[in-house]
Amino acid sequence: MKRLFLVLFALLLCIVITTTSFLGGTLLGPRLFPNHVPILATPSTAEPADAQSQFKIFWEAWNLVDEHYVVRSAINPRQMTYGAIRGMLNSLGDQGHTTLLTPEEIKVQQGTMSGEFFGIGALVSMKGGMPVIVAPLAKSQAEKAGIRAGDVILKVDGKSTEGQTLTEVVAEIRGPEGKPVVLTMLHEGDSSPVEITVVRAKVTVPAVSWHMIPGEKIAHVQVVQFSANADRQLRKALKEAKLAGAQALVVDMRNNPGGLLDQAIRVSSEFLPSGKVILLEQDSKGNRTPYKAHRGGEAMDMPMVVLVNEGTASAAEIFSGAMQDNKRAEVVGETTFGTGTVLSTYHLSDGSAILLGTGLWLTPNGRVIKNNGIVPDVKIALPEKTAPLWPDAEEGLTPKQFQKKNDTQLLKAIELLHAAGYGQ
Repeated sequence: MKRLFLVLFALLLCIVITTTSFLGGTLLGPRLFPNHVPILATPSTAEPADAQSQFKIFWEAWNLVDEHYVVRSAINPRQMTYGAIRGMLNSLGDQGHTTLLTPEEIKVQQGTMSGEFFGIGALVSMKGGMPVIVAPLAKSQAEKAGIRAGDVILKVDGKSTEGQTLTEVVAEIRGPEGKPVVLTMLHEGDSSPVEITVVRAKVTVPAVSWHMIPGEKIAHVQVVQFSANADRQLRKALKEAKLAGAQALVVDMRNNPGGLLDQAIRVSSEFLPSGKVILLEQDSKGNRTPYKAHRGGEAMDMPMVVLVNEGTASAAEIFSGAMQDNKRAEVVGETTFGTGTVLSTYHLSDGSAILLGTGLWLTPNGRVIKNNGIVPDVKIALPEKTAPLWPDAEEGLTPKQFQKKNDTQLLKAIELLHAAGYGQ
């Protein structure tokens, strides 16, 4: 069976609570998953040997509902079937990753890696049955409005999200450009929800952003997501940083939700010698397949520190684990989200599809990322109500103004590079 390996965090089903622009066929192909969900394999329709006895119980329950449920308008065979499939998949314990996509949900996902879309600019997934913000995109409407990574979306324009699928929540949130949407959010660690009004807008997201840290010979390089051409944008940024006098790097993976596997490998290869293992894929039988760095990296010898937080996921976790296990860089910040299932796509006869976890992503040393995340070498949290300082926001800042932003994780990275004799 041919498989597609994309390590886009959790499904990122709405990925940005937005409608997305389409690039025609430019993003179609074996690298993408699940954005365009290409046809891979048609599952067998043969009945397993033990299915008849088990499905006898299922049909008993189905017929009871069909014959006796009082609210007749609520009986929807399609929704009942999808609900049964989702329940089966949820019993596997890979919630938020292994899942069913309806034909409508597949359509929503198409084009999400183009980097241009309409919406509030927030990455979202399901966690504990509720929609949760993975990360607001840098300089997005969501970030400006005060939405944070870890926020739970309780209501959309006063309507509860409880019991809704991710796609249903997305449908409620997105809408015409310029029109506001009111989100009732529960910030992580708070007990009382808050209402946040966000005006929908067009958002264009580069894969990479960079700036010289004020008063330092250190380049702050943010990898926003592992979308198409992230490696090209990174190489360009690294070359520009060198020309600007950078002696060391802070590679910022905070709030990076992941992206394409080939981009995770290519980006990692910019910092690792050819042949170094970037990740391992482990199948259901315990067999492990290594993925190794390509030759010709742009910054293999530049001292660096990697920043991570709870919004660092999937491909960004693979990158961080690769740098850590290969002793290429210290990792600073907070434990990452912990996604690491290899997903394979199986199309069903009605146009829906099952995304099924068929393996695990491991770090080069064999550490399981799923449910564990990447634990930083230096654990440090941001002060309460302090947002990460992104490279774009550093333009025009004096060293004193930069310090006052109090991004403790970024400041710690600079401190570590200074202690090693770099960047001053």
